[in-house]
Amino acid sequence: MIMALESVLVRDGLLTAEQVKDLQGSGVGARLDKAAMERGWLTEDQVLQCLGDEFGLDVIDLRKITIDRDILTRFPTKTIFRHELLPLYRENGHVVVAISDAFELDVVDELSTASGISLKPVLARQREISDRIKEHLGVGGDTINEMVRQQESEDDAEYLQKLDHEMGELAESAQAPSVIRLVNELLIEAVEQRASDVHIEPIERGLTIRFRVDGILQIQPVPSEINQFASAIVTRLKIMSRLNIAEKRLPQDGRINLRVAGKAIDLRVSVIPMVFGEGIVLRLLDKDRMVFNLKNVNMPPDMDKKFRQLIDLPHGIVLVTGPTGSGKSTTLYSALKEIQSPEVKIITVEDPVEYQTPGLSQIQVHHKVGLTFAAGLRSILRHDPDVILIGEIRDHETAESAIQASLTGHLVFSTLHTNDAPGAITRLIDMKIESYLVASTVEGVLAQRLVRKLCKHCRKPVDREHDDFPPDFREILAKHPDVEFYKPVGCRECRESGYSGRIGVFELMLNDPILKEMTVQRKSTVELRKYVLTTGMMTLRECGWQRVLNGITSVEEVLRVSKTE
Repeated sequence: MIMALESVLVRDGLLTAEQVKDLQGSGVGARLDKAAMERGWLTEDQVLQCLGDEFGLDVIDLRKITIDRDILTRFPTKTIFRHELLPLYRENGHVVVAISDAFELDVVDELSTASGISLKPVLARQREISDRIKEHLGVGGDTINEMVRQQESEDDAEYLQKLDHEMGELAESAQAPSVIRLVNELLIEAVEQRASDVHIEPIERGLTIRFRVDGILQIQPVPSEINQFASAIVTRLKIMSRLNIAEKRLPQDGRINLRVAGKAIDLRVSVIPMVFGEGIVLRLLDKDRMVFNLKNVNMPPDMDKKFRQLIDLPHGIVLVTGPTGSGKSTTLYSALKEIQSPEVKIITVEDPVEYQTPGLSQIQVHHKVGLTFAAGLRSILRHDPDVILIGEIRDHETAESAIQASLTGHLVFSTLHTNDAPGAITRLIDMKIESYLVASTVEGVLAQRLVRKLCKHCRKPVDREHDDFPPDFREILAKHPDVEFYKPVGCRECRESGYSGRIGVFELMLNDPILKEMTVQRKSTVELRKYVLTTGMMTLRECGWQRVLNGITSVEEVLRVSKTE
């Protein structure tokens, strides 16, 4: 006879009688074991093993199981997705089915009766079951199958691609509950995977969906039937972004505000016509996760001290450089938060305004009506700001306006796309800014990249004797013979990637009299870099090696984002 859940948990020493009483008296709606897991008193593995022993069920590691796809196709996807159970393989006349909740054995019985197949349940982690279902059936597989069935059952149904001439009907099709649910499932999956971008790309015979997670693009498994609904997906996203669904020849940009799993998510949407259809990239900004604090930027201590002195200057230009997605905006907003006070007026001009921040006066660039970076800068100077943030210096007009703003007593922050810090000087001169003006206004340049952080649950020490390291890292290792560093492995916690989260690597170049003179003389980037290295500037690569020796990232990550001197 099966004992009461609380008795089982107390008997096995997983909870005390006092903890059970506390949970029962707190009025939580969740089941006792689930409430205990939410409080961190139990792990899922402990619960699975306990209930497995009580119900006589094996507990398996799904990562080590090869799933028989032929067996999988014999069961309705609707039941698999809805109840999160996964048929695995045939064994001794039974089909082994993974479930995550021992109290839902009745679902297994129902499936066995409906299919006429004898089933043997086993227990596995809920997230692993969910991941393997998506791996084999695709994200939104159940929704897509339902849409295909609906399409086949309608005698007068047409593929959405044929409805382009009737935009009202196309919009109506894109607003169908099944299409809405499919798009929502894609977005929820992106949020759950902590993706920063979603790429929906048309190819010759279908659609490819990729998520950028920790800076790396990963193809998402989706059912091949999704190709029939590519037009509906694009149209649905256009409607959500308030874009023109009839315009398929020109690029469009929009924005979507969502709440997913209680989180406020801001999506920047870019639609571009391509050879085989319209491609969409969604940039996901998780407002709840964005805490702007210079301490969280995690610069090396000495560099952090110098950067704080730089942003406290009364006037001048401070530049942050790096490629798209290298964390420049986060660094700049963190710097603004550091100097923000009732006595300081801060105005930003951005395209687009990425993070709406209380206490800052933020202006959205609008090219169609003539509100460019340069035009916005000219106007805001009449609003008596102390500090100005320019989203990006892209051209001569914007660069000249930034220079003039700094010369009139303002501290100006902005970004540039250059490979390193010295390159920012020559880039401004290439934009036809007089070299003496660059020398007298640019106070410092911070270059940065993002590297993935090693998963603390599975990282493994590196064997110094057998691994092949680049020469500059071998030199550093010779100075630290006893320091242990690590390489990625992959586990449940990091979804087998070996990494979880990202951290910056930086180089900070401060202007000094010699550098100013070299700038006036229009010295090359190579010459400027040679000089600043003699002043002791830590390079991006050196900062990366420091992260490696601290056990934060791997050698491969540093090699991915930097090059040798």
